[in-house]
Amino acid sequence: MANIRALQLIVSILIGFILVLSTTATASAQQRRPVVVGYLAAFKGLDLSIERTDLSAFTHYNLSFANPDTDGKFTREGRMTCMGDETGANLSVEALRGMVRRLQASGAKVLISTAGGVIPGCSGDWKVLLGPERRAATIAALVELADTLGLDGVDIDIEGQLLTEIDRAGDYTPFIAALSEAMKARGKLLTCATASYEGGMIPVSSIPWFDLVNVMSYDAIGPGWGQAGTEHSSYAMAERDLDLWLARGVARDRLVLGVPFYGYGFGGEKANWSYRDLSIAHGMNATKADVIGNLCGGCRYITHNSPATIERKARLAAEKGGGVMVWELSQDSPDHALTKAIGRGLLRE
Repeated sequence: MANIRALQLIVSILIGFILVLSTTATASAQQRRPVVVGYLAAFKGLDLSIERTDLSAFTHYNLSFANPDTDGKFTREGRMTCMGDETGANLSVEALRGMVRRLQASGAKVLISTAGGVIPGCSGDWKVLLGPERRAATIAALVELADTLGLDGVDIDIEGQLLTEIDRAGDYTPFIAALSEAMKARGKLLTCATASYEGGMIPVSSIPWFDLVNVMSYDAIGPGWGQAGTEHSSYAMAERDLDLWLARGVARDRLVLGVPFYGYGFGGEKANWSYRDLSIAHGMNATKADVIGNLCGGCRYITHNSPATIERKARLAAEKGGGVMVWELSQDSPDHALTKAIGRGLLRE
């Protein structure tokens, strides 16, 4: 009888050990799963953007962009204070809450993205709102917004000169550190978007506080900037940007490579192109290369990312980072060609 009990004990221990190993392996596999972050632009129309998106393909959605009013409030009387839809009207809180639930039902995390590359006139002054006297109130307003909308976190997209001025005043990292602690206390995420040029990068001191760092690896050239005759978002640029942020201390599993679902035209071409419009106007065959036309200064051409390049970048992001970020989701072709390319690249780990 004693031998049987001993055998039963050994079997029980072995089963427990196997279950622990299985749970650990499952958790590890889930941790290694690449993220696919998609920005949904409210000013394009969130309903339209969601309709154009393959909801099974994305792990995170960033609703863009929310700004506070001069009092630091993000909502007032049931509406966002500075987050307009495609008509320019501020979105209702209830409508946003419904969209959050709809996106979460697909299994994704949903965040609100704040600020943006161009701060609208309805916004309060971020430099003032993040200063020592008003920082705590701004953080409280962001926490309240996340709770009110049922969000999984907040994305900070303070860019360019505004970022530089806030950082030089010594206000960026203290804001991020305090916001991160507030988000983590509620089991929510804090992420950011950053460029990779001097004056447009988040400070190194802020990096440890972010769950994801979304690197905007595009816009090397545009209608009013950059060297004529070059690509706006090359594969080489993606390599450089990932290496830069790894060297700056971003953990691999938190580093996310941003890719564009749009392009730019030069030399008489229309200046701004979504990949969707490009594929319809020129045909999918023409978009198999990253350049339509002659790539040279003064020449007529369009520079964008083809499905093949998006796939290569996704593969690179899986090798060196934690996944891919997209700006922005309404711009993919009707058959989701670029989204599918991301999936192929990430699966080839």
